[in-house]
Amino acid sequence: MGTEPDPRQWAEGRPVAAFDFDGTLTVRDSFTAFLRDRAGRGGWAAGLIRLSPAIAAYARDRDRGRLKAASVREFLRSVPRTRLEAEAEAFAAQVWDRFMRPDALRTWHDWGRRGAVRVIVTASPETTVAPFARRLGADLLLGTRLAFDAEDRVSGALEHENCRGEEKVRRLRTAFGQDVRLAAAYGDTSGDREMLEIAEVKGFRVFNGRPPA
Repeated sequence: MGTEPDPRQWAEGRPVAAFDFDGTLTVRDSFTAFLRDRAGRGGWAAGLIRLSPAIAAYARDRDRGRLKAASVREFLRSVPRTRLEAEAEAFAAQVWDRFMRPDALRTWHDWGRRGAVRVIVTASPETTVAPFARRLGADLLLGTRLAFDAEDRVSGALEHENCRGEEKVRRLRTAFGQDVRLAAAYGDTSGDREMLEIAEVKGFRVFNGRPPA
């Protein structure tokens, strides 16, 4: 998980179902929640103040990738990969029961029973979504990749384009071939529309379930 193996051989002849993560499988944005939990109340508030120039720039250019990179620099720069992975694992275990949409999980498991290749395609970092993907039994995780420096610490940049919009389709084509056609795709924002366009079943905002209180 977290790499892009060539699944064209083991996935041959199987339907592919692609799911956005935040807001689709979950009730809220997982990366923001992770950063906030990790920083604590005071650290989060102070970090947002320092991020105010980046937030103002986003209001003008709507560049989510630039804002995400600024958030990574503010809250995660110089964190060792192993520590970040361990913290992401602990966070997933902590929030799982109150984050995951029950109706989305039913559809996820239904595609599994049909023998589909189940792929999470998300703008959130692969590193922080990977523990959720493992719990779900995802066949593949395609997400935004954080850049790490020579000491394997978060550099404060993204390794490639933010994984939303056309980038989601590009990553799917890299994994499954240029002529990939999805049996189904599920998403909840404009950043999922291109992915839904290459799917037979276009599940836009079809999940609204919430975990039991």
